[in-house]
Amino acid sequence: MSRICELTGKTRLVGNNVSHAKNRTKKTFLPNLQNVTLLSDALGKGVKLRVSTHGLRSVEHVGGLDNWLLKTSDDKLSLRVRRLKKEIAKKQATAA
Repeated sequence: MSRICELTGKTRLVGNNVSHAKNRTKKTFLPNLQNVTLLSDALGKGVKLRVSTHGLRSVEHVGGLDNWLLKTSDDKLSLRVRRLKKEIAKKQATAA
């Protein structure tokens, strides 16, 4: 399983671990990923996703999963979430 946030596309960063003697060794900085179930109002069910804590806070700030997906461009989203976005847009179009 890759270490990529399904909503924001946040991935690992690579840098140097610098000691007091200025010795540099490679280090990876991993995102804080959590397995969460987010509720979709349009679909009326929960969706299990692997999301970074930054992405989770962003979703809550915007007002839920449906609002977040409709405002976010497809290039950041994973394939599974893009399909979910299309399904949510279809449900909202038929409801309106």
